[in-house]
Amino acid sequence: MSVLTTLPIGIFCVAMIFAGLRDLTTMTIPNWLTLVLALVFFAAAAMTSMSLNEIGLHTAVGFATLLVGMGLFAKGWIGGGDAKLMAVVALWIGWTQVLPYFVIASIFGGALTLAILAYRNLPLPAFIGRHDWAMRLHDRTEGVPYGLALAAAALLIFPDTEIFRLTVAVG
Repeated sequence: MSVLTTLPIGIFCVAMIFAGLRDLTTMTIPNWLTLVLALVFFAAAAMTSMSLNEIGLHTAVGFATLLVGMGLFAKGWIGGGDAKLMAVVALWIGWTQVLPYFVIASIFGGALTLAILAYRNLPLPAFIGRHDWAMRLHDRTEGVPYGLALAAAALLIFPDTEIFRLTVAVG
């Protein structure tokens, strides 16, 4: 397996880890990250000789997810970064894995929300108070860094995707 052919897998995985940790610590997911992931998907699709029909299906599910995410963002239910991250993950995983992805992300998101609610009911030790991100998570007026759940679900489902199988087969 060559480094060049497996590079997209590494980029996707590192980007998911970065997105999750970034959302946890800053409550933001950078636009450049989702843009890079979208571009890398199309490069990976070309490298693996993914059919134009399959690329179109991946693009359609990514776009549909973006529209749903924008609606959820407009309602104030998720952040804008979460909507874009969901969409780019949907682009990568395709229509065959998008439903399992949403189920897993929902389960992880529910567990994350419960954990943060429990954390917010605990008194904070002094050493935690020195970290802005830990204080932000403890603040009951702040949201939940749902990007962490979205990224974790993406990493869990990714090995079951067509792009992963094609990339490994080419390598």
